[in-house]
Amino acid sequence: MTTRKTVLILQLRPEDATSNSEYACMMKYGRLQAGDTCRKRIEQQGIPDDLNLEEYSAIIVGGSPFDISTPEDRKSGIQKKIEADFNRLLEQVVTRDFPFLGACSGNGLLGNYLGTSISTKYGEAVGCVLLDLTEAGKQDKLLRGFPDRIDVLLGHKEAVDTLPEGATLLMTGADCPVQMFRIGENVYATQFHPEGDAEEFILRIDTYRNHGYFEPHEAEELKMRVSQKPTPHAQEILRRFVERYYR
Repeated sequence: MTTRKTVLILQLRPEDATSNSEYACMMKYGRLQAGDTCRKRIEQQGIPDDLNLEEYSAIIVGGSPFDISTPEDRKSGIQKKIEADFNRLLEQVVTRDFPFLGACSGNGLLGNYLGTSISTKYGEAVGCVLLDLTEAGKQDKLLRGFPDRIDVLLGHKEAVDTLPEGATLLMTGADCPVQMFRIGENVYATQFHPEGDAEEFILRIDTYRNHGYFEPHEAEELKMRVSQKPTPHAQEILRRFVERYYR
């Protein structure tokens, strides 16, 4: 009997509470069990040199407090290693059109590999934001049948400045134009968090209140903002990705 390949989940959050919560949300909204996944926390030692894509059915990458746009002389050694490791991994992913879904930091890492600039120009405060599907997005297998506009949860200091060359824009927003894109047929990135929900974002607000995403005194108001409405279509993206490439 053939053993089913697991979903590789790469996480970059150094705090146990936020990392564990993010992983739990990925499993909940991806409808995964722990045995369906191979979880690697790479924020300490980077991506293993011997990682073999043949062992996995798909890759999901979560968020991170690291910023690609940070000047090189201010980046930690582990951040530089992680960025180099991702460039090596993404070379395989893009070349093979291997199923990949990068959220927030995963979006920036993919954009950076593809050569587009990353800056704070399109940073967005933590909150629930209404995004527009493009015409290509309405036809995409992960978004087909969605409303023209959907609510998502996000919060980021940086973003890609332009759509990477060769990419297809799937979702856009008023304050950040590149919210979701695809390379090839199977490589996806979102600036927002498809795994996120209000409870998860409240934890992140408490954890990162002094990391420059917002002023500390704004924390309680932001908790109210992320709790105002659910984001079922954003979470459906994660479910559909898993269903397509793992189920």
